[in-house]
Amino acid sequence: MEYYTHVLQNGIRLIHQPVNSPVAHCGIFINTGSRDELENQHGMAHLIEHLIFKGTKKRKAYHILSRMEDVGGEMNAYTTKEETCIYTTFFNNYYSRAFDLLSDVLFYSVFPQKEIVKEKEVIIDEINSYKDSPTDQIYDDFEELVFNTNPIARNILGTKKALNSYTRNDIIDFVMSNYATNEIVVSSVSSVSFPRILKYFMKHFSNVDQVERKKIRNEYNFRSYQPLHRKNKKNTYQTHCIIGNQTYSNKDERRYAMHLLNNLLGGPGMNSRLNMTLREKKGLAYNIESNYSTYSDVGIFQVYFGTDTKHLNQCIDLIHSDFKKLKEQKLGTVQLSKAKRQLIGQIAIAAEHNENQMLANGRSMILFDKVYPFHEVAQKIENITSNEIREIANEVLIPHQLSSLVFY
Repeated sequence: MEYYTHVLQNGIRLIHQPVNSPVAHCGIFINTGSRDELENQHGMAHLIEHLIFKGTKKRKAYHILSRMEDVGGEMNAYTTKEETCIYTTFFNNYYSRAFDLLSDVLFYSVFPQKEIVKEKEVIIDEINSYKDSPTDQIYDDFEELVFNTNPIARNILGTKKALNSYTRNDIIDFVMSNYATNEIVVSSVSSVSFPRILKYFMKHFSNVDQVERKKIRNEYNFRSYQPLHRKNKKNTYQTHCIIGNQTYSNKDERRYAMHLLNNLLGGPGMNSRLNMTLREKKGLAYNIESNYSTYSDVGIFQVYFGTDTKHLNQCIDLIHSDFKKLKEQKLGTVQLSKAKRQLIGQIAIAAEHNENQMLANGRSMILFDKVYPFHEVAQKIENITSNEIREIANEVLIPHQLSSLVFY
């Protein structure tokens, strides 16, 4: 799989991956997310992600929304704890239009006061709807429990009180302090030739003023972690539970084995160990899954399930039993081979989705300033040994080091 890259004098980077498709995907990635907010800026990154669509020096909100939709395209954005992304999908004849719009909303937004007022209300509705979904809220609350006072603990949406306090000047100050050109990547996936892509890229991004800044984050202190157990009454029909621990960052080589361990335990496959134990064999839970999320300096592993209140303790005991097996028993050759094939296959299938690939390439450039080819990732997974899986299980799945959160 081939990639082409280019760096402008102002520091903005481009990565393009050729594919055989009439549909193009491109996005602009900023190495800024909710963890880059100061204590008095909670929810600011996500608010700005909404507001960049509300008016620029040359476009009203309607014209921004219509620019790609008028030619059958789509535009969207998201904020995570460490990045902001604006991306669009379109018929590949419209690259210049797409790059023009992406550059305009990111670098020339004017943040109209009346739109700030309206968008705050929209996000407050989003916060309220989130509270109506315990399966979503419990993940955010669990990260707050595990990461405690570090900025990475705070949820992305912010709070009603914080949002209502922000002025237009606060918003502009956050952008000026965090949106440096050397922390920005444009990612593209299409059948359009790289010279043509580069022409449009230089036209719409080379005139952006250079702002260079080294990203300095309040690094997570592993020694500060203390396992906590909390129960919150939510008056839900089901009881929702998360059990988990801090673990390896996205720069730690052990992340490959951790991904494999997570996939084996509770990945998307219906044959995962936890799904087989709790759902298929015992019929105790409709939804049981494990997740491994990585950040630049830390990761988090968590097992989630929803069950009838009367089955809560039994489910927890069964989960710990599966943890114990992985800590005490090495995977056999056949088991390990099957687990590797499954994970490699899932990665290959995900890469077939061009939008997913564009997003993955952009994130990889932000993190590593390179993209790891599929064959290289697959080889790292193939090199994992049963001893490594067992060692990681004994580091992460220690009962007295696990935190838990229950909604009931």
